[in-house]
Amino acid sequence: MNTGELSWPDPDSAAWRVRQMQRKLHHWAVDDSDRLFDDVFNLVHHPDFLTVAWERVRGNKGARSAGVDRLAPVSIIGDSQVVAFLSQVRDQLKSRTFAPLPVRERLIPKPGSSKLRRLGIPTARDRVVQASLLLVLEPIFEADFKPVSYGFRPRRRAQDAVAEIHALGSRSYHWVFEADIAACFDELAHSAVMERVRARVVDKRVLALIKAFLKAGIMSTEGTVRTSETGTPQGGILTPPTQWATSASRCR
Repeated sequence: MNTGELSWPDPDSAAWRVRQMQRKLHHWAVDDSDRLFDDVFNLVHHPDFLTVAWERVRGNKGARSAGVDRLAPVSIIGDSQVVAFLSQVRDQLKSRTFAPLPVRERLIPKPGSSKLRRLGIPTARDRVVQASLLLVLEPIFEADFKPVSYGFRPRRRAQDAVAEIHALGSRSYHWVFEADIAACFDELAHSAVMERVRARVVDKRVLALIKAFLKAGIMSTEGTVRTSETGTPQGGILTPPTQWATSASRCR
């Protein structure tokens, strides 16, 4: 795929190059636990990272859901539309004119409960940028986790934690302690999140982008927009990473 002077990579080639860069980021983070990453913004808007980010957004089960702009990822079809869409996203990031829109709030029932859970649905454009940010940040923060951490990490799931509990139970361990922080996503202090991210990433352009997502606001089902003073809406690609960035820094 190509448009004008910029040639967009095919997804397979882009995925291979992104994995190579992620390995480097992770290797650097592991080798130096005090290393501060000060020049990673260019990766966020690199065609390879945006291409892989788009493939993830388009392949996600939420691709049929639209944000406040009413544009669902599945509605962007054909090479020309995809290239035009990604080119616009890249141009906005490079020129520093990109600004996240409020997420669209949706209330869904909690399993086994009469309560409702609030989900925030970002726009297709914002999802791609969040996915690209995740591709850059995840290998860095992964270096700081302990082997026993399972939440919101790649290639790890709740079943893995259960399997470890079974394994430990066969070696004279008799207690399992489970804790849940009430309304954790809703109550996260933005200043605390940013402080923890700065423990590893000091690129001001990346920090500004993360802060912009935290402050983007929420549009209710009635169409009113409220500001985001604390917390991060569940449903966004960067929602779990804002939590694991905080957790990873505490594990160091």
